[in-house]
Amino acid sequence: MAFQAGPQGSERPIRVLIGKPGLDGHDRGAKVIARGLRDAGMEVIYTGLRQTPEQIARVASQEDVDVVGLSILSGAHNALLPRVVEALHREGMEDVLVVAGGVIPERDLPSLRQAGVAAVFGPGTPISDIAAFIRSQVRT
Repeated sequence: MAFQAGPQGSERPIRVLIGKPGLDGHDRGAKVIARGLRDAGMEVIYTGLRQTPEQIARVASQEDVDVVGLSILSGAHNALLPRVVEALHREGMEDVLVVAGGVIPERDLPSLRQAGVAAVFGPGTPISDIAAFIRSQVRT
């Protein structure tokens, strides 16, 4: 399924929100990804540390983003990532592409995908791979 970001043929950059849900206080990876996606030509908004799912969804809606990227290292991914997807739906953002990154065990991937997380990128994933995946899913 391709996520529609705007009218066909428009040339605006893909808008990405990077969020850090929960109490995880480590954001180096999120900042590296934000910078890398910006360097790849995307508009990137970073919400900062310790955001609730509702805060992330509210900012995503206000900023009219195409993609929500969630960085999580706390081990609370099974609880928090589905809550972010649910909050996005409550904001009317059912079509936004949701991706995640961090230390997430492979056994948890099927349930996260079922909850609406389109892809999970583990440590060491090249930013070019993440940018290519986003471009393959979002049309601007």
